[in-house]
Amino acid sequence: MQVKPIKIAILAMGGEGGGVLANWIVALGENNDYVAQTTSIAGVAQRTGATIYYVELFPKSQMKDGKVPVLALMPTPGDVDVVMASELMEAGRAVQRGFVTPERTTLITSTHRVYSIAEKTAMGDGRVDSEALIEHTRAAAKQYIHFDMAQAAEDSGSVISAVLFGALSASGVLPFSREQFEQTIERGGVGVKPSLRAFSNAYARVGNDGAADEQTDAKTIDVASVQPKNPKVAALVDRVRNEFAADAQSIILEGVRRLIDFQDLDYAQLYIDRLAKVQRQAHADDTALIRETGRFLALWMSFEDAIRVAELKTRSSRFERVQNEVRLDEGQILTINEYMHPRVEEISEILPCKKLGRWLLKPSSLGHKTLSKFTTEGRVIRTSSLRGFMLLNTLGGLKRWRRKTLRYEVEQERIEKWLDRIAANASAHPALALEIARAQRLVKGYGDTHLRGLKNFHTVMDALDRNANRVSPHILQTMRDAALADEHGKELEKVLKQHALA
Repeated sequence: MQVKPIKIAILAMGGEGGGVLANWIVALGENNDYVAQTTSIAGVAQRTGATIYYVELFPKSQMKDGKVPVLALMPTPGDVDVVMASELMEAGRAVQRGFVTPERTTLITSTHRVYSIAEKTAMGDGRVDSEALIEHTRAAAKQYIHFDMAQAAEDSGSVISAVLFGALSASGVLPFSREQFEQTIERGGVGVKPSLRAFSNAYARVGNDGAADEQTDAKTIDVASVQPKNPKVAALVDRVRNEFAADAQSIILEGVRRLIDFQDLDYAQLYIDRLAKVQRQAHADDTALIRETGRFLALWMSFEDAIRVAELKTRSSRFERVQNEVRLDEGQILTINEYMHPRVEEISEILPCKKLGRWLLKPSSLGHKTLSKFTTEGRVIRTSSLRGFMLLNTLGGLKRWRRKTLRYEVEQERIEKWLDRIAANASAHPALALEIARAQRLVKGYGDTHLRGLKNFHTVMDALDRNANRVSPHILQTMRDAALADEHGKELEKVLKQHALA
């Protein structure tokens, strides 16, 4: 029988050590009497296509007459022995490309997610179902090894490439011992101790049977354990416990936390008052309506204006998170550049003078024309510098005057109209009221994204108001889904015409 090379494909995003992993495998082979070759095929960008590193290993003992084998430069569908993916979606892409086959391929993948551009830019919840991805990839492979390798790497103080290398060793698919794998890391001479620690953890996780247990315990808020030290906050929490059903309290308490963080305690009090008003109109057992209204009301009341964006970008917790993500060492300098492109509208709506804001919004005004000249191009603000930090920190400090801004006034009017529609239908048409509450999903983000979503929301609500006796909960849901499927509103127009609601 003709001996064939061992074929390994590695799909990794930028910065995840895919090249290091490929080089380890090459070194592993070359130091153990194998001919090895590696190539890489770069992706378009970090989250629109990962780089594919391809490795082939051929035993020197099978080389006849000293002839060197000709090895392939890229993987071929249906002809790969091992596929390694540093993220779950990349495993799905490997399956889609035909690299993974149930008769041959060992698939080793991390189950954590780094959301793709398409998932992030979707009008609604564009995330791919991770459980469905796992089942799909499991069915496609001969041997399937999966667990959260990003978390395992973080726990070990190393990088995901070392975890993948350990899982590869434990899989038993390569003809090398654990000691030979570990010697490869030691010969590398860089980050040896944390890499060996991550390798060992992954090896133990996979175990002797070549499988790994996936631990996905869901974390839920224990409402009873919430005991704020601030007496005013504690009183608000007690009110939530006393006035709302138990299965809605978790969502409502998260809304309270979010709105105190967004504005202040009085704003959170307004949130509870608004929910209580809806509850008085709803059926006593209609907790789904209160839960969904509470969820989307909190999201809408914490709208993303320029003040909010600036405040979040200058928080100490954000700097700490970025430092942890890049694994900043002592003595290293971190530079953070923020890419921002404020428009005239976003500047006008946060000024603590509504009249001035309205004047600037008029295209014919001198103020609008002058301000437009300074907003045609984006700006790069370095928040790691004193000047850039102070600029955004000062902008974030306008939070105390937010109630005086034009944006705050406009958003509160929109929220009240939406809540009135929910309350008006809560008793007689509870299912319709629930769909009205969920329609808030259309209003999200800031800038052009917010404007497009808001336009679709108004289109849906106007159709409901004009055809109150003809719009069923199902039709309203269909309109919402159509608007979420196409931010430009073309799908929504089709639905409106289909039901004669235009």
